Amino acid sequence: MKKGNFSRILTYVRPYWLDVVLNLVFNLVTIFFSLFSFALVVPFLNLLFQTDAIEAVAKPEFSFTSDYLLDYLNYFMSNLIIEEGHTYALVFICLVLLVAFFFRNFGRFFACFFMANVRVGAVHDLRRDVYNKILILPLSFYGKQKKGDVMARITTDVQEVEVSILNYLEMLIKDPLTIIFYFAFMVSLSPKLTLFVLVILPIAGLLIGKVGKMLKKESKEGQTKLAGIISTVEETISGLRIIKAFNAIRYSGEKFEEQNSDYTKVLRGIHRKRDMSSPMSEFLSAIVVIIVLWFGGRLILAGGSNITAADFVSYVVVFSQIISPAKSFSNGYYNVQKGIASAERIFEILDAEEVITEKDNALSIKQFNNCIEYKNVVFRYGKDDVLKGINLKIEKGKLIALVGESGGGKSTLADLLPRFYDVCEGRITIDGHDIRDYRIDDLRGLTGIVTQESILFNDTVFNNIAFGMDNVSREAVIEAAKIANAHEFITKLEKGYDTIIGDRGMNLSGGQRQRLSIARAVLKNPPILILDEATSSLDTESERLVQEALAKVMEQRTSIVIAHRLSTIQYADEIIVLQKGKIIERGKHDELIAMGGVYKKLTDLQSI
Repeated sequence: MKKGNFSRILTYVRPYWLDVVLNLVFNLVTIFFSLFSFALVVPFLNLLFQTDAIEAVAKPEFSFTSDYLLDYLNYFMSNLIIEEGHTYALVFICLVLLVAFFFRNFGRFFACFFMANVRVGAVHDLRRDVYNKILILPLSFYGKQKKGDVMARITTDVQEVEVSILNYLEMLIKDPLTIIFYFAFMVSLSPKLTLFVLVILPIAGLLIGKVGKMLKKESKEGQTKLAGIISTVEETISGLRIIKAFNAIRYSGEKFEEQNSDYTKVLRGIHRKRDMSSPMSEFLSAIVVIIVLWFGGRLILAGGSNITAADFVSYVVVFSQIISPAKSFSNGYYNVQKGIASAERIFEILDAEEVITEKDNALSIKQFNNCIEYKNVVFRYGKDDVLKGINLKIEKGKLIALVGESGGGKSTLADLLPRFYDVCEGRITIDGHDIRDYRIDDLRGLTGIVTQESILFNDTVFNNIAFGMDNVSREAVIEAAKIANAHEFITKLEKGYDTIIGDRGMNLSGGQRQRLSIARAVLKNPPILILDEATSSLDTESERLVQEALAKVMEQRTSIVIAHRLSTIQYADEIIVLQKGKIIERGKHDELIAMGGVYKKLTDLQSI
């Protein structure tokens, strides 16, 4: 077991220490009344069915020992039978047992009641921390991870931690206490017999532990394969149109079946090993009980012990009750091994490096006053340079267009400004300060972004436009929608601005989705706009109307426009032509046409 991960899981239990204490208290109540009910067996057997005349027994002196408890019960029972008779004593014993079992189960219920608070609360906190970490991890992290695998870690892996580890906390508290108190009782009855038991039990525990180690390895493999299945399902739903269009239904089905079969094979092995634990521990328990009966019987028959036959029966009854917590403890070990495998996957997310970090005492910035400047900026993915020595100055209020071949670094250049990534060399400044000196929330609050792919959520039209903003009036949302040429089609929807648009806005056309994204950026009213192919999904008429609206919006803003349609950026203050991560041309439209270089060739190709 990797103790580090187990102890880290326990840190999520710490805020619920009061519930843990109450669980401990009620477990002690359960143990006390369990022992009390089992202790009644000896005087019950000794006196109730004794055929000879019952003699009065002297009251024992008080002490914290099982001998005192047994002697006192013997004294009490003998006087009760002498005074009231066997029948009355039988009824009385039955009532006492009933009360004892009532309080025993009363304690069990409330022990579970308070432990539920611990389990549910710890899982809630763990899931919250994983989700919050997902939100702040850089985009580069998700370039290396499948979305389905990340989803599996925050769902099935967190659930497995609850089932396999946090459920085990109940046993971790209750079972050792039960075993300790029961062993103390057994030692007081027969130290020699108990010492013999202590030699046997660890041997059985070692045998069970070997299977647990194998289970942990297979459990982690199983969780990884399940994450692969979730990734495939997520990709299938997202790409269903392409799958159908390319007649790839059988191909996709076979690919999924291969993953499903591999997971089933691993899962079958996990279940077989886990299921083996119960019959194995049952058989080992039977062997231990038989050996104890043999050894204890020999002691009584040989007269080598002060334990009586009735005491031995009581001893065996109490010992049999140790078997159950010992078994659950060993079964819990299997489950913990399985849970630790999931915990390792969860902590890989929580321990992932936060590449985009905020400095202590970072500067606040609420408005953009002068200029943005890229100074000798280099950015790379792995070993490959995506941007090489970029120098660019963007004055406030200017419209800068980025054009060039796909993969030339246009989107990356824009993504560096709100710190979706950090530069590898050089720096980017706003109003003379490195953007890494500013608070991240403030920096991103300066920018509004409309991406090439419309990023919408399964929510209402209103909430998608007002996304991330508090106390937004309906009038403001409607005004933003009008500017983005979206108001007309929104009013024709079934519930207007209260219409649910489906996962990723699938209930809308591509042009409608893009206009909602533009409305969202307009409503934010940022001083800097980043438009990454913002009109690429619009039809000709919608594009014309939106371009007119955006032209008005951008009049008072600094805008960075990434465009393939060169006709949309002819009036830019400066056009930057990127090729293989370098700026190869820059200037106004007419100037670049006159140069007869790459920009001229791109324009001619689009004209054709």
